[in-house]
Amino acid sequence: MSKTALICGSYAFDSIMVFHDHFKNHILPDKVHMLNVSFLVPTMRKEFGGCGGNIAYNLHLLGANSVPMATVGEDFTSYMQWMERHHMNTTHIKVIKGSYTGQAFITTDMDDNQITAFHPGAMSDSHQNKVSDASVADIGIVSPDGRDGMIEHAQQFSEMSIPFIFDPGQGMPMFSGDELIQFVEQASYVAVNDYESQMLQDKTGLSLDTIASMVEALIITKGAEGSEIHTNGEVIVINPAKANATQDPTGCGDAYRAGLLYGLMNDMDWKTTAQLAGLLGAIKISHLGTQNHKFDLIEIEKLYQDNYKEPLF
Repeated sequence: MSKTALICGSYAFDSIMVFHDHFKNHILPDKVHMLNVSFLVPTMRKEFGGCGGNIAYNLHLLGANSVPMATVGEDFTSYMQWMERHHMNTTHIKVIKGSYTGQAFITTDMDDNQITAFHPGAMSDSHQNKVSDASVADIGIVSPDGRDGMIEHAQQFSEMSIPFIFDPGQGMPMFSGDELIQFVEQASYVAVNDYESQMLQDKTGLSLDTIASMVEALIITKGAEGSEIHTNGEVIVINPAKANATQDPTGCGDAYRAGLLYGLMNDMDWKTTAQLAGLLGAIKISHLGTQNHKFDLIEIEKLYQDNYKEPLF
């Protein structure tokens, strides 16, 4: 019987706008204390996103049993229809009355500077979902979500002896050093990028070696430089997969985490698991938006062979 992954994390709408000029031309340095600016953004796109949504989408493309668990708002209808069209599991998507789904409003200028406003909305109620609500889960992930939800879901995974990945992401500033240490103690695996890795060390006062010794594996992604797997006292260096183009880095980390879950669900070794994860990130970066790319397992097997000169299975 194939394994099931329970994905606890955010669902959100991303409104991405492009300002065809430079912020610096419109923000007066001596007036920042009384800022009042307006940017005309003739280019805009609205995307389905959220860390949990992105991870679940990529894992589903691989043909794995992915069960997302999230709280969303009354405006989630179009996203729900998207999920249903792709035959994704929606059993544990809980609609919170009177709330909006999480929303990110991102404006980018011609220098690739960004101004982002984020409304958490129903995400703040993620603790209303319980890990025990999902009848079957062989592995899980706690990715960025409401603060209380992340704390409670990690505790619930631990109490139920379900191995899980702790993926703090942009949610890390919400937690104290002691709280982050508790997450690490409960988790089986920790996944961070290189910036988050440094932040985790700074906030906890723990070294990378110490953090790695507390879990089965500490995974650190390094963008175009690939990734590292710290496990069993050694560091496995993973070379990056080749991307066809660099269109949009948003969601690459989530695609990578889907690859991690797939490898763990299929008892792959760490080198194979991380190479697969890196390949998914490379596919994602070649497309605008976080859920506009498509692939199937047959295509992944071929791309894996092309990139790493060895079979996936």
